Amino acid sequence: MYLAHENEKKRSYNARVIKIEKGTFTPLVFSTTGGMGLEAQRLVKKLAQKMETPTGQRYAESVSYIRRRLRFELLKTTVIALRGDRGSKLRRLNEIEIENLDLNLEPFG
Repeated sequence: MYLAHENEKKRSYNARVIKIEKGTFTPLVFSTTGGMGLEAQRLVKKLAQKMETPTGQRYAESVSYIRRRLRFELLKTTVIALRGDRGSKLRRLNEIEIENLDLNLEPFG
């Protein structure tokens, strides 16, 4: 499952990133259950190794810390996407007409 999504992202973005931005592209794929794709696992391992040396933290603690931070950041982003940003432009839920909400849902069945 993760590999298919990683390959799809690479097909979509890799050529543009290399050609226009002259960089490299590494797709990070996460599931809603906390799993992650191969590229994301490699990133976490690499970051943990880099954190381990200067901070003196053990590798397992570093991996745990990175995974926890990633999960909370993804959760925060999901909540903002669902509820909206709580900035000064926040509209109250009772001001929004329920019929006009577009949740990008597809009919079931």
